Amino acid sequence: MEKLKRREALKKLAVLGAGALVLPTLSLPTVGQDKADTFKLVIKNGKVYTQGQIKEVFVGITQDNKIKLSDSPLAGRKEIDATGKVVSPGFVDILADNAGNPEQTYRIFEKYKLADGLTSVLQMHGGAANPASFYNYFGKIPHYTNYGVGVFVMLLRLRYANLAARYKAVEQGLEEGALGVSHSIEYQPSTTYPELLEYAKLAKKYDRPMFLHLRYSAQETELEGVKEAIKLSQETGARMHIDHLHSTGGTYNIVKALDLIQQANLLGAEITTCVYPYSYWATYLISTRFDPGWQERYKITYSDLTVVGTGEKLTQGTFNQYRSRAGLLVAVPEGTMQMDKTIDIALQHDFCMIGSDGGIEREPIANNHPRGAGCFATAIRHGIDIGMSMEKTLSKITTLPAKLMRGAMDSRNDIADGKIADITIFNPKTIAGKASVKLPNQFSEGIDYVIINGEVVFQDEKILASKGQAIKY
Repeated sequence: MEKLKRREALKKLAVLGAGALVLPTLSLPTVGQDKADTFKLVIKNGKVYTQGQIKEVFVGITQDNKIKLSDSPLAGRKEIDATGKVVSPGFVDILADNAGNPEQTYRIFEKYKLADGLTSVLQMHGGAANPASFYNYFGKIPHYTNYGVGVFVMLLRLRYANLAARYKAVEQGLEEGALGVSHSIEYQPSTTYPELLEYAKLAKKYDRPMFLHLRYSAQETELEGVKEAIKLSQETGARMHIDHLHSTGGTYNIVKALDLIQQANLLGAEITTCVYPYSYWATYLISTRFDPGWQERYKITYSDLTVVGTGEKLTQGTFNQYRSRAGLLVAVPEGTMQMDKTIDIALQHDFCMIGSDGGIEREPIANNHPRGAGCFATAIRHGIDIGMSMEKTLSKITTLPAKLMRGAMDSRNDIADGKIADITIFNPKTIAGKASVKLPNQFSEGIDYVIINGEVVFQDEKILASKGQAIKY
């Protein structure tokens, strides 16, 4: 009889237990309660950019650093009240550049990227000659941001005179996880089209993008560089990304350049480009950009050149004196590229995104373009100022770069269920880049929180942790 009662009681408990699996949750654990179903972090009251739209939803970060969205309040051990703020996927810089001496400068480089809202910093304008060695070395040390590199063809061309050796090195880099192939033809104009074609074929073989700084930047010839990139894509099927179109390839003919790209895409090519939200470019004085004829090409003269980080204006004498100094960066005047006639037009196209083409390498004052510290906050502020929707602006610094780097970024850079929690929270009223030609080393304003791999790593202009991971294939 006692056994029968016990069996009846167990049956009742089993029924109740089964019902508990299908009944809706009636109450939530309180914040701080140590339960498995409590999120480690909850973001509430923010305007969340998720899957192309801005919505008012709750964002939970699970114990394994994944995202969970809910229309109803979530319980978390910690909470962020994002009232009045935008909650965005972490910003992605596809065109970061720190190739000069990364072992010595990478922490400074990543520091200023982090303070600009970046969660993933990908060096596709440059990169590494030997990506496997790069990932092996940097995988053993802490990182403020996620990081990744492409195969740096310029260095390989300096290292190997033999074409077959160059191709072999590029393929080896792709086999070992490099994110793509990068080459700057203008700086090595001896690169022939057949050589470029082999690099594009390799990019296609491994389904990686090829990043090109085009061959020409002069008014009379710049569109020939655009056509060359399009031809490479059409003949190989490779994904082709044109670096900073407004400063190389479309400075004087942006509408025509964009039309050429759009028509190629309509015919089946996959060509993207990027811009940075500044009306002036900067590059190294030693580079081929300043070969004889530069005044006529860019319609500027010696006194228009400023040494970044000091504000020194050049003369003909100092130009000749500094010309042989490796690594000296000079900027052209603001307005050299008219924003409303170049960048603003490019940003209207869905194949155009934001890329910094830079990075800060020194402290307390760097000889680097301020875009290395303030590109993304500046881009958001500029988008607001010209009346571009926040959704469109954010797509250009989050989901579009992730789509371009698909395969390596599929698990990141959207606020959606199951994605890794790389998140940037900013104030749309105050966000702005502060870095300048005279003082590039300045944190951006309005970046309230940066979350990388599920952990808060930046808050109120303070770096809290190093949680960055390698991005590779």
